[in-house]
Amino acid sequence: MQPEHVLVVGAGLAGLRTAEQLRAAGHQGRISLVGAETHAPYDRPPLSKQVLTGDWEPAKTVLRDLDALDELGVRVHLGTAAVALRHGERGSIELELSDGSSLHGDAVVVATGVTARRLPGQPDSAHVLRTLDDSLALREVLGAVSSLLVVGGGFIGAEVASAAVGRGIAVTVLEAASVPAERALGPVLGALAARLMTEAGVDLRTGTSLTGFVDGGVVLADGTELTADAVLVGVGSAPQVAWLPATGPDGHALDLANGVPCGPTGRVHGLPGVWAVGDVAAWDGRRTEHWTSAGDQAAAVAHDILGVDPPPATVPYFWSDQFGLKIQLVGHPDGADEVLPLLGAGLDGGPVRGTVAGYLAGDRLVAVAGFGAARHLARYRALVADGADRRAALDLAAAQSAPRP
Repeated sequence: MQPEHVLVVGAGLAGLRTAEQLRAAGHQGRISLVGAETHAPYDRPPLSKQVLTGDWEPAKTVLRDLDALDELGVRVHLGTAAVALRHGERGSIELELSDGSSLHGDAVVVATGVTARRLPGQPDSAHVLRTLDDSLALREVLGAVSSLLVVGGGFIGAEVASAAVGRGIAVTVLEAASVPAERALGPVLGALAARLMTEAGVDLRTGTSLTGFVDGGVVLADGTELTADAVLVGVGSAPQVAWLPATGPDGHALDLANGVPCGPTGRVHGLPGVWAVGDVAAWDGRRTEHWTSAGDQAAAVAHDILGVDPPPATVPYFWSDQFGLKIQLVGHPDGADEVLPLLGAGLDGGPVRGTVAGYLAGDRLVAVAGFGAARHLARYRALVADGADRRAALDLAAAQSAPRP
């Protein structure tokens, strides 16, 4: 039986795609979409790219405006954050909102995403980048400064640094790890991300930790003070789970430390009638903060809610545009124990552009990354999906390297 009313909490990409997938899979009941921000659902990747550089205005990021949501049969509650979730009798679930109102449904999808993580003592003058308003505020600042200090060398920090360098701004990036983007790419390919920064003129300082902030800058562990006209802190994210109950209706505690714990179809452990998608969701213990994963998970959740056959399994995909080059990644590299060079000379000190490398767990290909090698990388996705071995990856690389007739 279909649920009468599905409450989707979070009006970002994952929440919107869930509503769309519910309709596409045949849901005839009510759908309510709740969002803490006042904006209609919008796309986040451009916030650190086209919006930040000024190439796009905010309207171009809108995924579906209010009229389009109305045509989809989705009732929208924007500017109202979720503050509590309660299970009632006979499967009813109550969602309390920040304006004091409540919604009742028989299925809930948690899609509240994440917030930008802040450091202890971080002043309000230090920018973060997660929302459209964050991006517009930072864009205005970048139009008036000559120097920028970026704390954190992950993809957000690198993309902001890239936008700033493009404006002629002197950029310093501080990274606590030995290479930037180590969590996403690992130490070997993270070194290529470091080369992209330094070759573009960024002052990259790795293995650097902070002890605090000063006016217009930071204090390093060795006592050095670094200042700039503007500061951005990009040190990861925190799942928005404070509004969820600490225990389920059966009295068992919920472990929300790494997001909302779910099974392989997004069903939340310990909360009947509740699913989770997107950045906030930990499916089988893993949170995947990727644009494509949000849509893939939304499709799986919608089908599970309606009790219809699940969509085919997909391979995670991620990209980052920085310093005139696209970094792409397919698969899950976190379980790898070896990096396998496939194409290009970046791992031997040659040009970063055109480099492709695989991640092996034992002899199995679990992920592939490419630097400015989009046409080559696409063909490895099927190999990752099939769990291909080392030889299959090398054979494809050899075929791609062969001269064209």
